[in-house]
Amino acid sequence: MSGVKKPRGPRPAQRPPVRPAVQDRPSRWQMMLRRQRRMLLPAVGALALIALATAGLATVNAFGPGGTLRQQLGEATAPFGLRVKNVVIEGRQKTPEGLLDAALGIGAGDPIMAFSVDAARARIEAIQWVQSASVSRQLPDTIVVQLKERSPFAVWQHDGKFVLVDRAGDVVTGSDFGSFAKELPLVVGDGAEKAAAAWLDLLATQPLIQSRVTASVRVGERRWNIRLNNGTDVLLPEGAEAQGLARLVELQGTHALLDRPLQVIDLRLPNRFSFRAQPAHGPDGKDIPQPPPAPPAARKPT
Repeated sequence: MSGVKKPRGPRPAQRPPVRPAVQDRPSRWQMMLRRQRRMLLPAVGALALIALATAGLATVNAFGPGGTLRQQLGEATAPFGLRVKNVVIEGRQKTPEGLLDAALGIGAGDPIMAFSVDAARARIEAIQWVQSASVSRQLPDTIVVQLKERSPFAVWQHDGKFVLVDRAGDVVTGSDFGSFAKELPLVVGDGAEKAAAAWLDLLATQPLIQSRVTASVRVGERRWNIRLNNGTDVLLPEGAEAQGLARLVELQGTHALLDRPLQVIDLRLPNRFSFRAQPAHGPDGKDIPQPPPAPPAARKPT
């Protein structure tokens, strides 16, 4: 029948609308940690590579020089950034830079893991100016060299040549003595370089004599003569140099001996001394023979 409304059945239950899950906004610290993790991943990888390279190098060292293995390790790790960028030298003052660079044997861009610190140290310590050296690598890209240089102590004249020696008597260099000639004492003769330290320490105890000495001459590797700034040679007794210097000071105080034109003062004999005057010169420049002076009377031992 038209116009007759049919009864409606029960409406189906409607599902509530699905709301998207709302997450709490990350805190400032959480966001920072996430950024740090992203930044740390490459660093962790680099550290792992460095640790692996270090372990590999330790293995190479444990089984000997291993030049081939070292080169292979260097070539394998170089693409990951383990190349030399910086070379730091500490303690260099007189060591020639060219000799040091040649002894180090490495340059920018070379694989750092292929570099042998032991071999480099041995080459550097062979340089005369260097007393000792330490060489280390600071991964990933830095080589550090620390030098202890020899200190020039005296100029040594030997076989017509002049060289600088340190306190131990080892040669420092034979090419730069001129710049030290006025500030370092001169020692002459065989064995003078090794005996110089003890002798010059003793001479320093008598500043009156030391200030007049221009050279100390080692005689027969047994005793010393000293040349004074007025040309006088003083012959000191073997094994009793301290007594000889003390006697010379006493003679200067009593007789002004060091101010006289003497050629030789001989103090080698105990309890007595002799001297020889410098020769006089005639108009032709030749020496005029002079009778030898009578030596002073011997002093009685006190």
